[in-house]
Amino acid sequence: MVHHDKCPLCCSLSIVQHLQTKDHFLSRETFELFKCSDCGFVFIRDYPEENMIERYYESDEYISHNDSASGFLNNLYRLSRALMLRKKRSIVKRFTGLRSGSLLDIGSGTGHFISVMKEAGWTVQGVEISEKARKFSVARFGLEVNPREKLSSLLSASFDCITLWHVLEHFHEPNKYASEIVRLLKPDGTCIVALPNCSSFDAQYYREYWAAYDVPRHLWHFSPAAFHLFAEKAGLEIRKMQRLPLDVFYISVLSEKYKGSCFYFLVGFLKSLVFAVRSLFRMTASSSLIYFLEKKNH
Repeated sequence: MVHHDKCPLCCSLSIVQHLQTKDHFLSRETFELFKCSDCGFVFIRDYPEENMIERYYESDEYISHNDSASGFLNNLYRLSRALMLRKKRSIVKRFTGLRSGSLLDIGSGTGHFISVMKEAGWTVQGVEISEKARKFSVARFGLEVNPREKLSSLLSASFDCITLWHVLEHFHEPNKYASEIVRLLKPDGTCIVALPNCSSFDAQYYREYWAAYDVPRHLWHFSPAAFHLFAEKAGLEIRKMQRLPLDVFYISVLSEKYKGSCFYFLVGFLKSLVFAVRSLFRMTASSSLIYFLEKKNH
């Protein structure tokens, strides 16, 4: 097991137990989340080594690695993904200022996003840990998707845009990925990172049942302030933030299911509306956030 006796982000020894939560999705094991009293970073204190964590993804219901996963919530996820794909494409175009360019998607899953970007005229590559997802991306869309080991062999300063849609929280060594992102971005390139927000209204409400904790697949849990510190240490600066509007609905419904609520879809949907409306007046309490970054001193 990997053990942390100090904050992995700021190295402070002032860490306290935040809460205990289960792997509601698969193993039912319990993990302890700790929080740094200095920077507010939340993390799993003890979690499996990188070569042992794959078993926590080994389920036909893990939708981001298996496009044929069945069930109501997976169908809901697919609907949400379909609605967001073109939204993501417009986000990339708007914040890079480019109609086409070179794009790297880290954690590309089954390849739907980079397929849409390829259709829009972009030169795309993916990096994906799951061999099954990589093979699907190639067979279904004809994409170039590399295992993570190939990331270090990609040419420096070769990408106009690098995207990470809900993947940074999975990495055992996020600082190494951040260094690679800085290396791979062109001088005027844009990095787009989407993350769950552990200081959101729904996270505070659901606590140990909050679906976006997703232990132990999600190792790190960023608030906007903690991510600002992470980016700064990596040599990146946040240019802008915005909400990921549909995430709160899916996360709330799943959280209600984990709580064992009757009519969890209806209850989760109604509560998500409350969270969504409240976050209109406080973006930093949104369920998920998109961060737009560029190299420092750009």
